Amino acid sequence: MLKNLINKAVSAEFDYNLLSDCLSNYKRPRNQITKLLKNKDIIRVKKGLYVFGPQIKDKIYSKEILANLIYGPSYISLEYALAYYGLIPEKVETLTSITNKRNKKFHTPVGTFSYQYLPSEKYYLGITQIKIDAKRMVFFATREKALIDKIYKEKNIKTKEDLKAYLFANLRIDLEEFKKLKLMSLRDMQKVYKNKIIKLLIELLESLK
Repeated sequence: MLKNLINKAVSAEFDYNLLSDCLSNYKRPRNQITKLLKNKDIIRVKKGLYVFGPQIKDKIYSKEILANLIYGPSYISLEYALAYYGLIPEKVETLTSITNKRNKKFHTPVGTFSYQYLPSEKYYLGITQIKIDAKRMVFFATREKALIDKIYKEKNIKTKEDLKAYLFANLRIDLEEFKKLKLMSLRDMQKVYKNKIIKLLIELLESLK
């Protein structure tokens, strides 16, 4: 039963359809699923979505892949992406994403996944794909989009000094990594956002280049 599932699964993350197909020869497939869950051979992340347990060494799941699958459309952004790119020093446990659907948070056996709403006209800007392993890609914000997603609605940022304090004291953004941000990308996004904080961000980056 388990061996058949391992052989058929192309990745460590799989859905109920694959699971039920692998158990179709059993009279009571739900009983077999319960057994697999009880033995921790598989873990239910949410309804219809599963991963293999940690003892299945050649099928290690990716939290980033799961973030894209749990709720979509979505892309990884905000604190998790900023940490991934080395812009902030802290390790971020909650996997933070942006969606053009309503806000959601999922507390799962493999971690917490949060999703923040962004209107579609802004959502589709600044999304890239990052290679997680040899075969699979994950939707991620670019460096520039991840930072914009984090700051553009901050109510306490009124001036360039406010922005500097927020970036370098509050978020503890690494200055050298900050200087690597692409002005052209920020300017392109500002054409859509038309946001005062992004304008201040562009001016600040220009002054440091």
